[in-house]
Amino acid sequence: MSPTAPLSPGARLAAMRAAAPLVHNITNYVAMNVMANVLLAAGASPAMVHAREEAADFAAVAAALTVNIGTISPPWAEAMEAAAASAAAHGRPWVLDPVAVFASPYRSEACARLVALNPAVIRGNASEILALSGGMAGARGADAGDEVAAAEEGARTLAKGAGGVVAVTGPVDYVTDGTRALRVANGHPLMPKVTALGCSLTGVVAAFLATGEDPLQATAAALAFYGLAGERAAEGAQGPGGFAVAFLDALYALTPEALDAGARIEAA
Repeated sequence: MSPTAPLSPGARLAAMRAAAPLVHNITNYVAMNVMANVLLAAGASPAMVHAREEAADFAAVAAALTVNIGTISPPWAEAMEAAAASAAAHGRPWVLDPVAVFASPYRSEACARLVALNPAVIRGNASEILALSGGMAGARGADAGDEVAAAEEGARTLAKGAGGVVAVTGPVDYVTDGTRALRVANGHPLMPKVTALGCSLTGVVAAFLATGEDPLQATAAALAFYGLAGERAAEGAQGPGGFAVAFLDALYALTPEALDAGARIEAA
């Protein structure tokens, strides 16, 4: 599709579900189960494969790859780099989630090597994107201490340097390929109260990328889908526990037509 006539978010959701893409995830221990359930509810097929001995081979046959450094260790770092290189060599999109990249030199160095392998999308919170782009981040643990707006310039620079899309997620997400930019205003305050929902979002972005021709638009559609499901889940939830269950149901039940009606995506 031409940039002037992109597929609608709902059309991208329908295409993703029709393809049911196999998404290879090298993610952290906390996120594995949640992420697998989220991807299944959304309409994709998850696989959690992190052994160095098979990561590259699996990335070659999956439709997309995600790499999340949340519980990184040397063997996992080797697997991440091998899988990312394999995905790139076989034309598979891959998404980097630079969890707490600012927390230690080891994380920072590992992420620099991964960025050099040209992820299709880098998705992180404002503090992570600031740190990855060379700025000063104010954060605690894996939680953002910076506003999305503070990371926008760094996101544009990072996108140009990495040759892909950068998504800064927060109350209103900012997505850029270094030239174009979009804002996505879907979501709910209960979403950050459930562990691993941010990590799981990375998998949904990869699922949309697997069938999308424009990574910028595909990423924005994935963010809108995820955020709108959060809005719907929150309608009857009394707190984070009930929300977590309702969120899976909302992902499963959200139709392409409802996504087109409810997506709040604007040019930035």
